[in-house]
Amino acid sequence: MSKQLTAKSSKLEDLIEYQEDSVVSRTLLEKKTGTVTLFAFDDGQGLSEHTAPYDALVYVLEGEVEITISGKALRLKQGEITIMPANEPHALVAKTRFKMLLTMIKS
Repeated sequence: MSKQLTAKSSKLEDLIEYQEDSVVSRTLLEKKTGTVTLFAFDDGQGLSEHTAPYDALVYVLEGEVEITISGKALRLKQGEITIMPANEPHALVAKTRFKMLLTMIKS
């Protein structure tokens, strides 16, 4: 658990900064049962197609992203969510700079 976030109010999008031509991540919680991670993607950056053994919820904090899940493209913008099911191939590409909160549930 991130001690600097414990028992205080924080604005999620202020907890991570963009870096030019990069994808930045910051783990907020890491437990046996899952993780909560912030990501900041510069425009055009992404993650190539891959699978994960756990369900994951994506919440877009700002910007716009295209997420492809099992061949189906979804365009999400600020305030929208989707679930990436376990063992389904998925990929992401930033359509603008964007930040997301990824919650992965392991059990």
